[in-house]
Amino acid sequence: MQTVWFGLVAFMLTAYVILDGFDIGAGILHIVVAKTNDERRLVLRTIGPVWDGNEVWLIAAGGTLYFAFPALYASSFSGFYLPLTIVLWLLILRGLGIEFRAHVNNTVWRGFFDGAFSLSSVLLAIFFGAALGNVIRGVPLLANGYFFEALWTNWRVGPHPGILDWYTVLCGAVALITLAIHGAHYVAMKTTGEVFEKSGRLASRLWIPLVVLTAASLVATLSIRRELLANYFRHPVLFVVPVTVVVALAWMRRATRCSNYTHAFWASCLYLAMMLAGAAAALYPNVLPASTDPAYSLTIYNTATGNYSLTLGALWWSFGMLVAIAYFVFVYRMFRGKVSLGKDEHGY
Repeated sequence: MQTVWFGLVAFMLTAYVILDGFDIGAGILHIVVAKTNDERRLVLRTIGPVWDGNEVWLIAAGGTLYFAFPALYASSFSGFYLPLTIVLWLLILRGLGIEFRAHVNNTVWRGFFDGAFSLSSVLLAIFFGAALGNVIRGVPLLANGYFFEALWTNWRVGPHPGILDWYTVLCGAVALITLAIHGAHYVAMKTTGEVFEKSGRLASRLWIPLVVLTAASLVATLSIRRELLANYFRHPVLFVVPVTVVVALAWMRRATRCSNYTHAFWASCLYLAMMLAGAAAALYPNVLPASTDPAYSLTIYNTATGNYSLTLGALWWSFGMLVAIAYFVFVYRMFRGKVSLGKDEHGY
């Protein structure tokens, strides 16, 4: 059951990254592809009906983590207290930026909330990428299963690193470019006119940086933790994951050249899913590796709750997922197609 719940938590985090990822991406490019008030309203209309629902996946993943792996939850939330607090405030600021600009009929305040929406989206992408980088790199766990990390130390990867170092910043850059191109595909898929053209051009220009950063992150990861390849050599079928990443990048390029942004969006969804699946496959059965001593690493076995709870919880989780998936299918079908500006000047 521990392995099953490892997969379920990974699935929920992947769903969050894919769904809220295009919301964050739309925020990253909000003031880049949209210059006038009408253009910015159009960008917000692409995510308006779904952005708050997409964030539920983060809450659900956190709740599932608390239920299935309570020791991991306790250790990570105490060790990452500062960055998690920053992420919380960024999520709040992003929500304020989306909602308040539509209710304040003042050019200065509208510009302020547009800036808050974009800045918080940029920083969220970087922090989420750096968080994944910390998990892959390892944290300075002690024998009691707890750790403390400063925001940064000497920017080097070692037994006692900071939250930010050259590797986690690289991961943050990968996340920033990935979510920006993911959001550009979504906005282009949902809009017409100038916003459509600008989003498409931006997605095309970001493809080469994405390929370069993807390759750089792979080389950097293997340079600091070569043992992450162990599961791949033990189960060669896993090599389908990096192959699929390459296929997704090629599909993305072909779709943007043909201005088929629906296919480009699905390609970036596939890219995100495979990148996260590759990381999960490499880490298993670890859920939080130790940079101090591998024996201190947190795994699915020493952090999981009891088998009875995991078995019973799987039944309730399945029921809850059916309801959630039905809701998301209904919402996305209802708001499918291109968006346009409504008559209500105070709406999105």
